[in-house]
Amino acid sequence: MLIELLFSNPLIYLMVAIAILLGFSIHEYSHAQAAYLLGDPTAKLQGRLTINPLAHFDPIGTLLIFIIGFGWGKPVPFNPFNLRNQKWGPALVGMAGPLSNFFMALFVGLLLRFFLFGNPGLVFFFSIFVWLNLILGTFNLLPIPPLDGSHIFLALLPRSLEGLKISIFQSSPFLIFFAILFMFYIGYPFITSPLFALITGMPLPF
Repeated sequence: MLIELLFSNPLIYLMVAIAILLGFSIHEYSHAQAAYLLGDPTAKLQGRLTINPLAHFDPIGTLLIFIIGFGWGKPVPFNPFNLRNQKWGPALVGMAGPLSNFFMALFVGLLLRFFLFGNPGLVFFFSIFVWLNLILGTFNLLPIPPLDGSHIFLALLPRSLEGLKISIFQSSPFLIFFAILFMFYIGYPFITSPLFALITGMPLPF
């Protein structure tokens, strides 16, 4: 559990907490900004067009994140009927969050790769930040409701498969369990770890 790190190494716990706050906040802000740019002001009117973490964190989900290392943020609301493109608009809004995580991971990771930082603590924090954003981006792209990838997947389905969409949403609690297993046994060792090494040019330091 993540909370054990608080007692064994408070400084690293603080680094992880800050990286999570930044990663989640920019992720949710990106959803809100995408929806607003595509014509829907719902998120803006509810105060979600901000990187302030207080606007995006669900009380229970946030508590679980800082205790066990897994949780959720407050979903950004949007009205698909307000979007200029009602077929692909939801997919674009969904993609915005994970893409922001990958962009942050790429930007900070390239700093680690090409610049020499004399402070080992800063290097470690940047490493955590890159890794957590790769985890967030990869996990949220999985095509399982309510994850962001489901909006992309559902946009690709033809209207004739409307019944399949309903059954997918009804099965989402069960599918989330498999999404977590996927990240543990495939996502982490075969996707995020190689991406981390590719971007930073260094192995995971933890």
